[in-house]
Parts: sequence; structure tokens; C-alpha cells
Amino acid sequence: MQVPEVSLASVGLEAAREYHCEGEQMARVMIGDTPVGDGAPCYVVGEIGINHNGDLGVARKLVDAAALAGCAGVKFQKRTIDVVYSPAELEKPRENPFGATNGHLKHGLEFGQDEFHNIDAYCQDKGMQWFASCWDEASVDFIEKFEPPAYKIASASLTDDALLRHHRRTGRPIIMSTGMSTLAQVDHAVEVLGTENLVVLHTTSAYPAKVQHLNLRMIPVLAERYGVPVGYSGHEVGLATSVAAVAIGACMIERHITLDRAMWGSDQAASVEPQGLMKLIRDIRIVENGLGDGLKRVTDEEVPVMKKLRRVG
Repeated sequence: MQVPEVSLASVGLEAAREYHCEGEQMARVMIGDTPVGDGAPCYVVGEIGINHNGDLGVARKLVDAAALAGCAGVKFQKRTIDVVYSPAELEKPRENPFGATNGHLKHGLEFGQDEFHNIDAYCQDKGMQWFASCWDEASVDFIEKFEPPAYKIASASLTDDALLRHHRRTGRPIIMSTGMSTLAQVDHAVEVLGTENLVVLHTTSAYPAKVQHLNLRMIPVLAERYGVPVGYSGHEVGLATSVAAVAIGACMIERHITLDRAMWGSDQAASVEPQGLMKLIRDIRIVENGLGDGLKRVTDEEVPVMKKLRRVG
């Protein structure tokens, strides 16, 4: 699928901001057949990433856990190892289950054609949307063969204009994380991508991230600035702050998931186990139900209490 490159020269950052402020339409993006944004239930993504440790069986169990908890989608990662990493980086000594170098580790964690065909079939059987963060152009082309409902731009890739444009040429919705980036860098990435079919995720890229560094108040700031759906990608330990993100407007929550936080792997400690994922989604739905519409009214349940306790009026 080919579409013209877009930029804010045509879409208009200022126009997007005015459109959002005027509230003439709701800011929504369709991920497959699922709406994300104003008025829609929070879209919860279970990020499997590399927490499968190169084991397809573990990946399938993580899909199972996400489906049982009620996630709308799961996310993987895809890299062309020899493009993303330099020879010197791959040659660095690093003891791991696959060998003695960083290269052994990176290649060992990378799924190929057969594994992703299996994942695609398994997720379809479970009714689970899946997509990936692609770290290079060849990886986008690889994942495109599976017709994903969206692509994720990792925070590390936010400043790679060529990669952003390559993603945009697929014509699919883009979910972009904003960790390790200045506001000017985020502005530029939005300029490159355009605001159409864009979801922005506020992120703090530390693993795990300290609670005092999460800065959740950026969520409404980003929504006001760009006029697009804004969510939160959390790397903190615990669930409360991810639920709080929904309370202040996050329309998407992404959390790394794991079968066991004690498993080997760099992302496991900052991940949520299956039971925690169930609690997270339960609490998100409770908070959504309690947020209401912001219009003050007397409920039917209050009327008898009012008659009993109020002396005047």
C-alpha cells in the first residue's frame, strides 16, 4: 500500500491544535476495527517485545496472558541486526543464553519468518491484534507482509526521519513513543509523520522508570499540542501510575508483559506479570466507568438521601 508522504506543511500543526481546541470532532484513530481516542475505551497493549527470550512457546503463552486479561493488542519488536548494530557493538563480550557476545544475544532474540507466521496465525485464532516496533526499513518491509493494523515507533527511533517516512508510506496508523526526547524533537517527528492516523504515547525511557520521573501531566499537554489521541507507555514498577494516566486522559496504555519478572532478560524487571495485567485492566475499566462526562447532576440514588438529610431546598 503506497500513500504520499505527509508533513505538517499539508496537515498543519497549528491547524491540528485549533481543531483539537475547538472540539468540532473527536480525535480518534482506528487500529483495525477498534477506535482509539476520545470517547473510546482505553486500548491496552501488552508489549511482548523481546520478553519471549527467543522462545516461540513463551511468546504464545504471553499472547494467552494478554488475551485472558483483556488486552486489545500485543506488540513485538523487529530488527535487522546487522543494520541496527555496528560490528563493534555485536562483538562486545556479553554472557547470555545464546553465546558469549552481544551479537549472539541479539541474533538469539530475533524472530524470523517462521516464528512470525506462527505468531500471526496464533493471534488470529485468539482474536488478538498484533503489531511491532520496527527499528529499520527492512524490518518494516518484513512486518508489512503480515498486514498489521498499525506500526509502533520506538522512542529510540523518534529522531530517524527516514525510518519515520518509510513507516508512513505503508499508509497504516502510527503509534509513536516520545521517551528520551525533547519537546522540539517530538514536534519535529510529528512534522515528519503528520497528524493523520497518529497516536502519541508519553514515555519515560528508563527500565524500570522511577515514579518521580514519570511526569504524567505531559499527557494532556501533548493532546492539546497535537490534537491527536495520546496514551502512555509505562516502564515503572507497579500499576497505580498507569491507571492514573487513564484518569488524566490517556487513551492507550502500553506495558511490557512477562510470565515471571524473575526470568532472564533486560526488560523482565520492568514488566507486568499475568495476574498484574488482569488487575491493571480491571482497574482501568473501573476508573473509566467512574470518570463520567463532567456534567453536574443529582443521581437517582442521591434523591432519597437528599430528602432525608437536607433541611433547606
